[in-house]
Formats: sequence, structure tokens, C-alpha cells
Amino acid sequence: MEMDNKRKYYIDNIRLSIVVLVIVYHVVYVFNSVGVARHIDVTGIPQFDVLCYFVYPWLMTILFLLAGVSSHFALQKRTVGKFVKERFWKLIIPFICGIFILGWINGWVLNHYVDIFGGNPLPVVIKYIVYCFAGMGPVWFLFQLFIVSMVLLLIRKIDKNDRLGTLARKSNLIIVIIAVLPFWGTSFLLNVPVITVFRNGIYLFSFLMGYYFFSNEKIIDMLEKYRFWFLSFAVSLGILTTYLFYGKSFVDNTFLQHPLINLYSWIMMLAIVGCSKKYFNYSNKILEYIKNRNFFWFLCHYPIMNLLAYCILTYLNINFIWVYVLLLIGTLCVTIIFSEIIRLVPLLRTLLFGIKNTK
Repeated sequence: MEMDNKRKYYIDNIRLSIVVLVIVYHVVYVFNSVGVARHIDVTGIPQFDVLCYFVYPWLMTILFLLAGVSSHFALQKRTVGKFVKERFWKLIIPFICGIFILGWINGWVLNHYVDIFGGNPLPVVIKYIVYCFAGMGPVWFLFQLFIVSMVLLLIRKIDKNDRLGTLARKSNLIIVIIAVLPFWGTSFLLNVPVITVFRNGIYLFSFLMGYYFFSNEKIIDMLEKYRFWFLSFAVSLGILTTYLFYGKSFVDNTFLQHPLINLYSWIMMLAIVGCSKKYFNYSNKILEYIKNRNFFWFLCHYPIMNLLAYCILTYLNINFIWVYVLLLIGTLCVTIIFSEIIRLVPLLRTLLFGIKNTK
């Protein structure tokens, strides 16, 4: 049994909650004390790194899972050609323009802490290009999402009789739980060397699980029924993994490919979906507003955060805990205002947000 056509508010609400959590995570991550590369070369309060260990393992995989669910609905209402066209405008255009319109800010900030040019005088244009690619930030997600979306279309074309969909519809909760094994296995596949954010294998698997399995109402109902057990197990695993791995890099393959980390990630995603279906399946004016803008916030917050962090550290001499507080509040406020301004400029809202201008 597939999901009906009623709006699944809990999916929207998980997505917007994750975007807000991404912003909080980045505020902590940018001052991490375990040597994970960032654009601000300043160490903050080590104890705050606990948040990174607790959320990083599943933070992006659940976004890909939700994107898979959304693609399932989208392809029920759109032709393949229209789907590809929409993906290009909403993902590739903002990816490219995000790098060249906003990404340079991250590179500029980085250069104040690490001389990326080695003291060599270079033309402004060359510096700008280097800044842009040194400061890509979270827009990588857009490119990765476009790639997995195209792989899905290839799989659908090969599987013309939808045998995978038929098998998924016959699945049960046990199969979904056991899926942690291929989830773990794909953490070893198609990873890009050095640039650890491009975890192609596990992101593709999460996306396909969203498309084929988490679009199944029967599965979602079972996750809702056993939500308490999943959540209790996930929180326990989160505490255990944080204790065991604290002080080690949370982006290294030795961390991300560990079986315990992948078990924690998978169970946490099941818990989040089940609990959200039960308690977060509603909407109101505030949630509707955020739902329509959380993509904008995701795209814009990182360079804004880095610039604010640089200004706070350079011009204010305050206790570091207040650096976190000011940076989080400032990033949220400036991002919201900046996004609203961009929405008023036709060319920029098309280039950065993929919103086509209409008469």
C-alpha cells in the first residue's frame, strides 16, 4: 500500500527541523576542536563538539531519504522530462550560482586564517575563483541530490515493470530494520577521496530507500507504532557512540564506516520518521512559512555564518560561550532577512533559489 495523496505534513516538518538543526550544527562545527576542516581556524569549547558526534552521522542521510520520498510523489504527478527540468532548475542552477554568488565569502574568510595563496600576489579574478571553490559550503548537497535523482530515473528505465517497487510494497518492518546492513555496506562505496562530504554510496542508498520503502504507508504506520522503542534505542546508541568516539574526527571514514555508527544512524532515522508521523503531522501558519523558505535558509546560512563569526571574533572580546549564542542568533536572523531580500530580486531568486519568474 502506497501513501495516499494527502499532504504528509510530518515529512515537511522533519525537513524544516533538519535544516534548522544543520544551522545549529554548523555553528558548533565551525569551532570544533578535533581538527575537522572548516573556514574559521579558531577552536571553541571542546565539550560542545558532543553535538557533532550526536547528529552528524544521520544529519544528511535523512535529508536524502526525505528527498527520495518527495521524488516518489513528484514522479506520480510529473513526466520524467518535467521532473528532470525541475531538478535542473532547482538544484543545478542554485548549485552553480551559489558557488559564484555566495561561496566566495567562505573563501575570503578562510584566507584570513590560512594564507591559501602562499603570499603570492595574484589577479583579483584568480583570487575570486579560488575563493569560490575553496568556499563551496553546503551547496554540494544540491549537486549530489541531482546525481542520485538521475540515477533513480536510470533505475526506473531499466526496471520498466517496477519489480523493485513491487518488492518494496511487500516488505515489512523486519526488512526495513535489516536494511541497516546494506546501509552500512554502502558507506564503503563510491566515496570521493579527501572531500568526505561526497558519500555517494550511502546517500544513493538512503535516497532509494526513501523512494521505494518510506513511501509505503504500511511501513510508516509500523514505525509510528514502535516509535518509543526506536527512539530509546537510538538515543542510547547516540550516547554510547559519542562516549566511544569523542575526541576523534567525526568526518573520517574510520568513524563514518564503523558498524556501530551506521546502526545508530539507521535506527535514529527510523525513530525520527516514526515520532514525527505521530506528533508532528500537522501544519500552521508559522510552519507553512518556514516550509516555503527552509531551502533558502539552507543555501544562504553558511557564508552568512562564516562572515558573522569572523566579525565577532575580530571585533568583540567576549567569553566564547557568548560567541556561540551571538553567532547562532545572528545567523538565523540575518539569513531570514537576506533570504527575503533575495526573493524580491527576480534575477537573484532565479539564480539562487531556482524560482522561475512569472508575469
